[in-house]
Amino acid sequence: MASSKIFLVTGISSGLGHAFAAGALAAGHSVFGTVRRAEDAQAFEALAPGRAHALVLDVTDYAAIPAAVARAGAVDVLVNNAGYGHEGVLEESSIDDLQRQFAANVFGPVAMMKAVLPGMRARRRGHIVNVTSMGGFITMPGISFYCGSKFALEGISESLGKEVAGLGIRVTSLAPGQFRTDWAGRSMDRTPRSIPDYDAVMDPIRAARQAKSGNQPGDPAKAAQALLELVEAADPPTRLFLGEDALALVERKLDAMRAEIATWDALSRSTAFSA
Repeated sequence: MASSKIFLVTGISSGLGHAFAAGALAAGHSVFGTVRRAEDAQAFEALAPGRAHALVLDVTDYAAIPAAVARAGAVDVLVNNAGYGHEGVLEESSIDDLQRQFAANVFGPVAMMKAVLPGMRARRRGHIVNVTSMGGFITMPGISFYCGSKFALEGISESLGKEVAGLGIRVTSLAPGQFRTDWAGRSMDRTPRSIPDYDAVMDPIRAARQAKSGNQPGDPAKAAQALLELVEAADPPTRLFLGEDALALVERKLDAMRAEIATWDALSRSTAFSA
């Protein structure tokens, strides 16, 4: 096994976060994992006494983050996993819905990064893994706030990676497709329907997503193994998609983007000052 690392993983009580933490523990690493309930803390620490450490923390409580991160000590790998999905047509969804989505999916991860960066800079090493989504590159109707939050985290991650590359710190966006978690089930925040004009686009999507919950193709344990391989890489990627579904949809979007750019090439180039 490679040398033991200290992982800090947010949102480890269920889903991919739990799989990431369990996989790192099984590989012999130490894991500090954030949970929001004391009973989840006890269950996590029982997985590997002495190496599994629970931090009771809501990542939207930004003021509490520095003290929690300090408890973890010299963090080698930060995995920003905590977050949730919001499903709702944009016109039907509120600004409060949007603010809550960005608080959990963008502002919380940024606060976590700001808390670990001083130590990583001082040691000239570290890896920040921000769990985004294929929805941080492709889009689907009915999850515009979620996609917006993941696009934002992808952009922040890529830019940060360029800022810290010379300091020995690596930043990767880990973008899963559909994995067998509660993301589309009890963990998803759904805005009630109210505008009939959107029934044709939204009702089939909502029904299909609910029906697929618990039957997604991705295996969280295999995602955890991919994470472990990623953090051992000498030259990790800026972005790693997980799942054949994610790869297929991304390739389809890239093809569509190339075609659209070609179609509008002349207009794009028409805006320069004339010689």
